[in-house]
Amino acid sequence: MSDLINPATAHFWEAAGLILLVVALFYLRVPRIALAALDDRGAKIQAQLDEATKLRQEAERLLAEIKTRREETEAQAAEMLALAKTEAERLAAESKVRLEDEIKRRGALAERRIGLAEAQAAAEVKAAAAELAAQAAEKVLAARLAGASADPLVDQSIAQLATKLQ
Repeated sequence: MSDLINPATAHFWEAAGLILLVVALFYLRVPRIALAALDDRGAKIQAQLDEATKLRQEAERLLAEIKTRREETEAQAAEMLALAKTEAERLAAESKVRLEDEIKRRGALAERRIGLAEAQAAAEVKAAAAELAAQAAEKVLAARLAGASADPLVDQSIAQLATKLQ
């Protein structure tokens, strides 16, 4: 410590220079400027932190809103899916009933057509049989009458008989 108070030593001048530097810094208000700069920097950082907090709160609010919307959308989708499934089941049941009705109608129509075809075929067979019978009867009668005397009234009756049997 004796070196600090002796002007002949370098330590004295180092201490004096340090003291003068500190006094000059205080005189020039460097600490206030530094503190003001630090305060400004702190205020900027605080403003950025406040802005970040505000943005975070906004993001959290938007996230909650999006989650709510997603849940609503999922609920709507589930409801729509259930409705679609119910509608599909209803349409399938209706289609099944319609198909069964169509099959029954077509079966009845086919049976009627078959019945008509059978009746027509039977009528054709009867007509063909009657015509054959008439032709056979005409031939038999003609053969019998040819042997007997030819009577114009008998010939006319045989001709009428052939047309009446048809």
